[in-house]
Amino acid sequence: MTIKIIKEAVSRQDLAEMAKGQFGDFVKAMVDIQNNIMAVGADLHADEEALLLEQGSRQELLWGINIYPDQHDESWIEFDSMINLRPSQGNRSRGVDKPEIRDNIRKVVERLVVT
Repeated sequence: MTIKIIKEAVSRQDLAEMAKGQFGDFVKAMVDIQNNIMAVGADLHADEEALLLEQGSRQELLWGINIYPDQHDESWIEFDSMINLRPSQGNRSRGVDKPEIRDNIRKVVERLVVT
């Protein structure tokens, strides 16, 4: 699947279609919390990260998530990726340990993904 960099609003339906062609009910996404963009559509968060790095993003501001476009509660954003494991940044899990970073990720995703 082709990785897309999302800078402008995309619909949940568009993401649901992408999900069907890949994992079924979710898409992987890499969120740049500084530039308010995200990459979606790769099999691995690392591939999305690499593309964003090529575009000038800073690695320490990139976070891997999964988006479940058909969910309509807080579970539609899953903070789970091996790429998030960063002890040097104080993140010792596959999740996103700091609430303020999770909030920033949510803000980016909610701005970019519309009903």
